[in-house]
Amino acid sequence: MQCSMLKCKLHRVTVTHSELDYEGSCAIDTDLMTAAGILEYEQIEIYNISNGERFSTYAIKAEAGSRIISINGAAAHKANPKDLIIIAAYASLNEEELKTYQPTLVYVDDGNNISHTNTQIPVQAVS
Repeated sequence: MQCSMLKCKLHRVTVTHSELDYEGSCAIDTDLMTAAGILEYEQIEIYNISNGERFSTYAIKAEAGSRIISINGAAAHKANPKDLIIIAAYASLNEEELKTYQPTLVYVDDGNNISHTNTQIPVQAVS
């Protein structure tokens, strides 16, 4: 049995650019890609917190240290600069791999600087 599991995510990153005519779909600061474990050209899912859009694309590298998150090409219609988004990647794991599985969760501040990382999301409680 194979299960599709959250591999990693960049949580609440801010879109810095939206480039309709730029080749590639989502340019991500190389430092952020490395921290999350996102590979260049890997399929990613983007969840736009600001407008509710959800779409698939692929990751390309932006300059390390730039804190760039650029939504490019046709996907540029789905996000604007200053939008908050979640960038997620998934992996297929077998039953043996699931025994030690932990996702990489990367959280950032308002400037797309890493504030902290985690390997689990807290259990949601009734408020």
